[in-house]
Amino acid sequence: MEDAFLSRSSRIADDPLSDVLSLLKPRGYQSGGIDAGGDWSFEFPKSNGFFCLALVSGCCWLSVDGVDEPVLLQAGEFAVLPHGPAFRMASDLAVAPVDIFSLRAEKLNGKILTWQGGGACLGLSAVFTFAGEHANILSEVLPTLIHIRNPADRAVLQWYLERMMAVLRNPQPGGVLQGEYLAQMMLIEVLRLHMTDKMTGGVGWLFALANKQLSAAIAAMHERPGHRWTVRELAERAGMSRSAFALRFKEQVGTSVMEYLIRWRMLLAAERLRNSSDAVSSIALSLGYESESAFGFAFKREMGCSPRQYCRARASASKTSVSSEPTSMTPSEPAVETLPPQAALQTS
Repeated sequence: MEDAFLSRSSRIADDPLSDVLSLLKPRGYQSGGIDAGGDWSFEFPKSNGFFCLALVSGCCWLSVDGVDEPVLLQAGEFAVLPHGPAFRMASDLAVAPVDIFSLRAEKLNGKILTWQGGGACLGLSAVFTFAGEHANILSEVLPTLIHIRNPADRAVLQWYLERMMAVLRNPQPGGVLQGEYLAQMMLIEVLRLHMTDKMTGGVGWLFALANKQLSAAIAAMHERPGHRWTVRELAERAGMSRSAFALRFKEQVGTSVMEYLIRWRMLLAAERLRNSSDAVSSIALSLGYESESAFGFAFKREMGCSPRQYCRARASASKTSVSSEPTSMTPSEPAVETLPPQAALQTS
């Protein structure tokens, strides 16, 4: 079954960002929120999730492993941690931290926990995992911390924040799925804002999409990955000379034009090898390779193994894997849970 997120059948025009996210299959689930009062400090362990935080009210300090200085988050601001580092949130970093999992071992799943009466600071979070195995193509072009504080950017995300608050505060049938889709839409907005932020000076395919000329060339490669593209043809799509295009592409994307094309082809090939019964020869031909051997050489150079080895490894992994998806909140569970201020707790 085709992934529900960013269905390709509904696309009007080729869209490289949608292509990549469809390949990665992000699965957003609400981890809920914390309403804290008094002096407080929470410690979050390193994870494999893509963490998004929205501060609804109050302010707090955010200290992230790998980031030199802590940042002060104000009401209406957003923070994104693409690599899932360990971090602390606190009213005062001098306060001894409490391990968040000592409060509640299981996922919040849509709940808002109240700490020490609440009222001083309310934060909501959404955590993403990726069903696709090549999440690094996104994470490698993103920093450890994205802090969204520009008023115009905050206004873009405010609608999603208000809707997520409504879903959390007043659970309705279908609310779990609604919250998940809202979180996924917020993820796209965050990526759009970051790639167009000229202050980041980022290098990678994501930032190249903010350049209309380079974006046109990337879209052409995504639209027809099996075409025998030349640098000259793609330069024409970008409306640039061959030499200027090749140089600008390498500077902005970090790889040559042909290296990018080959990598995208191999990611598509890996997806088909994993999720279809198509023969290797058929995949090779559809991606512009006249011989299976030439395709196999390119695949091994990019993916580290032959196509058939890749298939066998993935088939073996799928038989032994155990699902780690979070359990959804049932309609009968309360949306707000109050915890006493002790570190080790019994939840009501």
